[in-house]
Amino acid sequence: MELDSSPNPPPVSVLFARGVLARLATWPILRIAIQESWGGPEGQAKRRWIAGVLVDTFEESLTGNASTEPDDVYIEEMLLQILADEYEVRVEDGSAEDVARDLIRLWDECKLGKDGLVKRFEEGEAKVRNKRENVEVSTTEEDGEWTDDDEDGEDADDEEMEEAPQLLDSLQQKQKNEPEVDEDGFTLVKRR
Repeated sequence: MELDSSPNPPPVSVLFARGVLARLATWPILRIAIQESWGGPEGQAKRRWIAGVLVDTFEESLTGNASTEPDDVYIEEMLLQILADEYEVRVEDGSAEDVARDLIRLWDECKLGKDGLVKRFEEGEAKVRNKRENVEVSTTEEDGEWTDDDEDGEDADDEEMEEAPQLLDSLQQKQKNEPEVDEDGFTLVKRR
């Protein structure tokens, strides 16, 4: 039996990894992408992979392999690119910027050996762990989907929409006048 000879990661990295996993688990966009299987059935594994990529990026600054520590703009762009590549999601709500800022703060605290932010993120993760996110998908003409809005922002089918209830009323009248047949094929007789 061979023992694992790889060195243990530094405590800073372990603490930071816990915080990154917890923060990603509370990011609504990523939760929805995983919940709806936009990245395939391995959504949870992809989230762990993203956390690993982020931890590695920050660790490089510790080991001297990177010239400087990553900043929030770099992390935000990384998150946006990963979501686009792995989940086919384009994030435009500013949440990637919030996550990036949180990860920078988390890294700064972890380097000092503080675990307050890690615990806060883990508490947030525990609150949302088995809850489903509500999904509202927005598609545009760019995405190849047709929208009913014309250039003025008005609905081009307003006149047709007003006529629809009238059509429904006439259909209901016809149904009332037609004889009602039960499941055995007998016509039901109704009183007037």
